[in-house]
Amino acid sequence: MRSVASICVPDGDRALIDLHAHLLPGLDDGPADDAGSLALAEHVAATGTRTIVATPHLRQDFPDVRVPELPGRVAALQALLRDRGVDLEVLVGGEVDTVWAQHQSDETLRAVSYGGRGTDLLVETPYGELPPVLEELLFRIRTRGFRVLLAHPERNPSFQRDPERLGRIVDGGVLVQVTASSLTAGKRSRSCALAHALIAEGRAHVIAGDLHSVGGRAGLAEALETTDHPRARWMVTDAPAAILAGEPLPPAPSAAAPKRRRWNLKRER
Repeated sequence: MRSVASICVPDGDRALIDLHAHLLPGLDDGPADDAGSLALAEHVAATGTRTIVATPHLRQDFPDVRVPELPGRVAALQALLRDRGVDLEVLVGGEVDTVWAQHQSDETLRAVSYGGRGTDLLVETPYGELPPVLEELLFRIRTRGFRVLLAHPERNPSFQRDPERLGRIVDGGVLVQVTASSLTAGKRSRSCALAHALIAEGRAHVIAGDLHSVGGRAGLAEALETTDHPRARWMVTDAPAAILAGEPLPPAPSAAAPKRRRWNLKRER
């Protein structure tokens, strides 16, 4: 992550919205304390983000993340930011593990949906080799009434080898969130190649930071510097705004339609 002074803050009248951040202090693998959360919040606010969703990991290996506590934790952080003059709205959410979700009530899943609206869930792409049942697990979540936003699939080696599998999942109604740091990773990165291809093909819907600390991953403003595709800014403004409102995504601006092609990802990750 570059210094604020070296980042070109996007102009225009649309503030950026980040739907994926590990911002709450002393929870999961995000900032250890209030100071770390404050520093991260100040950084994203200084680079053009005005709304961010706190999405702690919701999976078995993070037992200290307790769903009933999340609204209070978000409110406490929002009060801290207000006291320090940080212009950033923080909303409740969670990064939901596919298996964890199968064992939770509808009420629990609604509580960790975006803004607690009960409509949209951020679902984590598993790490390592994808299980054959991934599509079934996503389908079960969707049949319970939730629209799924699949987090950072471009980083998974299975999707990198078989991106058409991801394409079929998207064609089935799942939304895709690519990570800002994937877009900035460079020419030798398979994550970067797939993320940019998904945008060009219209199969990615949101760019998010997945930030854990200052000095780590690239943020939204840096990601926008890597592409002039007209869809990109829609992915950090209009699309996330619709998700937060529980509404259908508005039409995305399009570039000249590329010819449908086979994915070419034969590069180092």
